[in-house]
Amino acid sequence: IKGVRPDLPVGVSLAIVDDQAVGPDSQRDHKRHDVYAAWLEACQSADFVGVQNYGRSRLDATGALPPPAGAEVTQTGEEFYPDSLEGAIRYVYSVTKKPIIVTENGIAARDDARRAAYIPLAIAGVQRAMAAGVPVQGYIHWSLLDNFEWIFGFAPRFGLVAVDRATFKRTIKPSARVLGAIAQRYQMLSVSATG
Repeated sequence: IKGVRPDLPVGVSLAIVDDQAVGPDSQRDHKRHDVYAAWLEACQSADFVGVQNYGRSRLDATGALPPPAGAEVTQTGEEFYPDSLEGAIRYVYSVTKKPIIVTENGIAARDDARRAAYIPLAIAGVQRAMAAGVPVQGYIHWSLLDNFEWIFGFAPRFGLVAVDRATFKRTIKPSARVLGAIAQRYQMLSVSATG
């Protein structure tokens, strides 16, 4: 890409869990080294790092722990934990010092009200990271449409827009309007800040 268009920013997108240390001798740093270190080192030659995040992992001295007792979980079994995006962004930036683009973030939920609640909380975490100096250049919600989700098939509902699998009719969900309203507010703030 750079050979043809050296002006284009080129990066890589990585699936990053917000790994959190629990107690003494946590395996968090060991896991980060084994899973992410080589990839983040390779990102040193990139113009940005894309972060895909869907949850957190709590690790103690024996390894990964299940979600806390009573925690809400998504359709795919991830803990409903919007702050995981902020943690993942901050971790990647602390290692790479590269600009960040959130290339995937969201939850699988049949009840769209949970998605509508998740979005502003996750984006608030992005804003906190930016206020702390992390250069986040964009946010892409996963996904626009309810999609075919790898090993899970069509069952998980990640989309801002529902898809009727028989007719292929698309229906905008309330969560799409929540994200749209946030984007419009951000655009208005950006315009007023630039004069």
